[in-house]
Amino acid sequence: MRAVGLVVEYNPFHNGHLYHAQKAKTETESTAAVAVMSGHFLQRGEPAVVSKWARTKMALQSGVDLVVELPYMYAVQKAETFAGGSVRILHHLGCESLFFGSETGHITPFFETAKVFQEHEDLFHQCVKEELQRGASYPSAAAAAFRTILKEENTLDLSKPNNILGYHYVKSIQEIGSLMQPYTTARISSDYHDADLPKGETGIASATSIRKALEEEGLDTCGGFLPSASIRELEDYVQTFGLRHSSESYFSYLKYSLTTLSAQELQQIYEVEEGLEHRILRSIRKARSYQEYMELLKTKRYTWTRLQRMNTHILMRTRKQDMHRLLEDSEIPYIRLLGMTKKGQAFLSQQKKKLSVRLISKLSSFSHPALDLDIRASRIYSLPMNEPQRTVFNDQEYAHAPIRYDEDEKRFLSS
Repeated sequence: MRAVGLVVEYNPFHNGHLYHAQKAKTETESTAAVAVMSGHFLQRGEPAVVSKWARTKMALQSGVDLVVELPYMYAVQKAETFAGGSVRILHHLGCESLFFGSETGHITPFFETAKVFQEHEDLFHQCVKEELQRGASYPSAAAAAFRTILKEENTLDLSKPNNILGYHYVKSIQEIGSLMQPYTTARISSDYHDADLPKGETGIASATSIRKALEEEGLDTCGGFLPSASIRELEDYVQTFGLRHSSESYFSYLKYSLTTLSAQELQQIYEVEEGLEHRILRSIRKARSYQEYMELLKTKRYTWTRLQRMNTHILMRTRKQDMHRLLEDSEIPYIRLLGMTKKGQAFLSQQKKKLSVRLISKLSSFSHPALDLDIRASRIYSLPMNEPQRTVFNDQEYAHAPIRYDEDEKRFLSS
């Protein structure tokens, strides 16, 4: 069996993701699609609208055959770390290809850009350093540095978010010497950052616009942009746990965390840099909502996304020394299985004997500092729930076996 790897968040799984999964199999002539998916907190520092289990169910009913979790240590990170962890997991699982969407839509510029970077890496780092000293944010500094070294016609526009991720996928594949072949396709119909649903009642919309519609108007307004499985899981989640998650859901918990931390303690939290702890404490005292807090905190030097990730690390009490220790090891610590179809199970059975990394199906069988972070993330994620739903949710983290789905009979199987 041949498998294509997908790096995903599915927040939530929408028609664009359905198209992507189908096209990935077709373009790479693969039997199975393997998704490495962020857990409860995502790359931009936001909580997922519904749990990783609900999003796994959406994916398995919509053409994805195997879903594994991207650990927190990689998931809530800048693009390079996010991509590096994802690529390593897919490589160890034995995926022959990696398929991603991009604004460019052609793979050659990704190879050309990686080649130019390799030839001018020292100049790139020097340019970044100079831009940071001028007060630029890291993404702006990196973009300026790339503009300096990327003068060939067939290189990437690295101001685009999916091009940036795709570049780091290709670079990571090359760095670890993987035989995985990267493929890309152009994003269709909707831009990554589009805040509003496109006109018309059906089609493809950005996840950003779908989340906004869900929060402001409800599921009825965006149902035409979601597969039926996603609609069912979104409805079931609210009925079971009483909410869909957003950054505002965690504002009171963030405020409590910051009230109990001194400036010196806050300075030890991952991604709190350069005296930012003082601005954080001033801003949180004045803010009456997460949005207001972020507006008070935002500066030219720090992007909104970077600050959101930092806030999640504050909630998690993730210390710099602990995260740096985890990331020092270039090898992934484990692969956690979230769900599989019959086809996915067959692929996994084929690959199991070749795996050099521990495959986890139940938490009771394994322990690791990185896994401790994942468990803590689930507990933090459950805070806005009422009891007894919160306890039920947290018990699932230990008791939940991988989800199994029979794609032929279109039903979930008991564990």
